[in-house]
Amino acid sequence: MTKRLVYICDWLPPDFGAVGQYAELGAREWASEGWTVTLVGLTSGQWSREAAEPAGQDSFEVVRVHRPRYQKQNFAARLIWTILSNILLLGAAVGAVRRADAVLFTGSPPLMLHFIAPLNVLLRKRLIYRIMDFHPECLIAERGSSGLLLGGLLRLTYFWRRRVDTFEVLGRDQARRLTDIGIAQERIRLKPNSSPVTFGPGLTPLPLPNELRGGSGIILYSGNLGVAHDENTFIEAYSKYFQQSKAGLRFWLNATGAKADRVERELHSRGVPIYRTTLVPLEQLARLLVAADVHLITLRDPFVGYVVPSKIHACIDSGKRILFVGSQQSDVHLLASRALASGRYYRVDTGDVDGLVNALRAMEPGIVSDRKADLVRMHGVPSVGRIMGCDPFATEHGQV
Repeated sequence: MTKRLVYICDWLPPDFGAVGQYAELGAREWASEGWTVTLVGLTSGQWSREAAEPAGQDSFEVVRVHRPRYQKQNFAARLIWTILSNILLLGAAVGAVRRADAVLFTGSPPLMLHFIAPLNVLLRKRLIYRIMDFHPECLIAERGSSGLLLGGLLRLTYFWRRRVDTFEVLGRDQARRLTDIGIAQERIRLKPNSSPVTFGPGLTPLPLPNELRGGSGIILYSGNLGVAHDENTFIEAYSKYFQQSKAGLRFWLNATGAKADRVERELHSRGVPIYRTTLVPLEQLARLLVAADVHLITLRDPFVGYVVPSKIHACIDSGKRILFVGSQQSDVHLLASRALASGRYYRVDTGDVDGLVNALRAMEPGIVSDRKADLVRMHGVPSVGRIMGCDPFATEHGQV
């Protein structure tokens, strides 16, 4: 007997959005397990319904709902956009939901729970909440307090969460947040995201631009740099570090978000080198990640357990060093500390500027050593001048 699942999320590829990228992978996984899946998400392009295609034992189709982008800094615009988006997504999905055995939805767009849970009182489908980000908790953490309106919304959120059949969480820190509000452990399933990209043996790094040459290596921040992420600690520490280091690590910012703009402006204003690019297409992401020596991940303490930076899995799989500015209570620390050997993972608390400066300096010798070893493997025994040069990775990336 055919089992049917409707999977609802926000931005689907090729639009940027980690939730949609993982939803597409998740839909294929459900289909490979014998479900007929309808994936419903947003697009900046045209409305469309793609014909069902084979995926393992069964098939899935994709329904794309057109929505414009919006200014995240405008709260009223965000709220109106969120309400309309949830209504349109459910309108596009409702026919498939009536035929479905289960409905899986994510935390994006925000507040979808408040639309789908009341509808499910009538439809009585198995409801699965793959909780990417917690809402309205993220908004409360962003504002610093709940107030009367958000406090009421939070209590209503707890009410509807108790009517969800199964929660899929990305990390143990998220599971703790749910048990803290009274969700029974047997209703919580730990199901982390996997890396959306693979790193094969023949993978070639993206060529490094001239702006990133001349240092001892590359720090890369790639992805969204939004309200949940700490940028201040890195700005202060990297500025201080660069003044102290003669051939320091260069910083590559491949990011979107208001905080990304601020990091770029601040570092430029201080005369600190930064190279900024727009987000690369998903098919180029693996090559970007292996072009760096260090992956920077940040998370503000109030968001621990409410947000799990999804990039951690690809960063680990890339085999590169990871530098985490955030709490030991986050699953970022749990995963990275277990996966990486000593000297390849560094963590400092948010606000610990001196600690981050020391971590950056401590990374330099290992990175230079790794680069020299790479040159030996690729080109035989190199000349003394090449080994001792201040750009030991130029040849590897085709820059000379």
